[in-house]
Amino acid sequence: MMKGVGRGVLLGLLIFSLGVGTAVAAEKEVKIGVIFPLSGGLASTGRLLRIGVELAAEIVNKRVEGIDMPIAKWEGIPGLGGAKIKLIFMDHRSDPARGADLAKRLIMDEKVVGILGCYNSSVTKSVSTVCERYGVPMINSNSTSPILTTRGYQWFWRTTPHNITFSHDLFKFLVGLTEGKAKGVGKIPKKEIERIAIAGEETEFGATGIQVLEELAPKYGFKVVKSIKYPHQSPDLTSEAQALRASNPGVVAFIPYVSDAILFMRTFKSMKFSPKIIWGQDAGMVQPEFANALKRDAVGVLTRTVFIPKIAKVKPLAKQINDLFKARSGEDLSGTSARAFTGLQTWAYVLNKAKSTDPKAIQAAANSLYIPGEELIMPWKGIKFGGEQKNERGQNVLGSGMIGQWQLAPGEDVPHLEAVYPFEYATAKFIYPFPKWK
Repeated sequence: MMKGVGRGVLLGLLIFSLGVGTAVAAEKEVKIGVIFPLSGGLASTGRLLRIGVELAAEIVNKRVEGIDMPIAKWEGIPGLGGAKIKLIFMDHRSDPARGADLAKRLIMDEKVVGILGCYNSSVTKSVSTVCERYGVPMINSNSTSPILTTRGYQWFWRTTPHNITFSHDLFKFLVGLTEGKAKGVGKIPKKEIERIAIAGEETEFGATGIQVLEELAPKYGFKVVKSIKYPHQSPDLTSEAQALRASNPGVVAFIPYVSDAILFMRTFKSMKFSPKIIWGQDAGMVQPEFANALKRDAVGVLTRTVFIPKIAKVKPLAKQINDLFKARSGEDLSGTSARAFTGLQTWAYVLNKAKSTDPKAIQAAANSLYIPGEELIMPWKGIKFGGEQKNERGQNVLGSGMIGQWQLAPGEDVPHLEAVYPFEYATAKFIYPFPKWK
């Protein structure tokens, strides 16, 4: 009898020790799935997104000197016993259906604790639906379609401001121009800029962006005279450019990805079409590839953004991270890559607060999260999830936008971004009107 009890005790101890060993092993690594466009027309964008996320994970996993943010001292997730973040990247190729399939693979096969992604709003929409179905947390860093946070989803959180915020910024900027608030420019007659033409691609990003601009324009005293949609990565945009020119706008507002943004500008040049203002809803017009491809032809173009490297003058933390990013990528942080970095940083804070990889614990941690602005590279008040629109949840309510303008400094061949809005943070004189083509 005693022998049987002894064997039972030994067996129990063995099972217990194996269980403890498994738990410890599990805590040494936390898998996060990252779904981005890593090939195709957005490959260059995807590369910068990936580097931004990888840099944030490296700072979390290793002690990094000279970086004034808490995660640089962590050496893993403190709340999980020092567990390291393991990133599993997937390439959605800008295909919503493929994105959904990749999300299932990450959840079912890779057993990730959560997902970060997906840049394209249309892919974010499909992937977040999969996450909602399986009860898996998803943090979105870059997609700006307003409807993503109004679907009642319980497992989706977005750190970036969305297109409604950015669109308000455009009209506040235009009103400010008529009041003489822009650095280096006097009052601009409203009649020069009150007519607005909009071009957006036929995706979730483009369609919702057009809708928001159309709704806000009359509230600020402006008139949308033309709205057109065009195919994503179109091989030719001549007819669309002609339609925009025919509407005689003072302002042309684009909602493009990078290849289309470049093609539109080249088409405008071939037509000698120079509206007073050209503004882009981030995405294509904020990318380094846009300036690298167009060089001097990009000068004067405006883009909404959330990060401009020159804010390092007033935010030392931004310079510290930008220096690390540039050493890896050869380029400065942009609104795209800086937001990707911040998305992974947010994941780290959520996991640390949750002190568990249980989905319910992560959900509760995200819903009650607060990251103060001084711990971010973004010029935001912080990160706190809530709602601003009707029926909205999971939206960072402490984010804000900027407007940058591509400008050339003496000796430069490729322009760089200068801040022109908010007006009090302007880093250079505003170029107005958009230069005539040469």
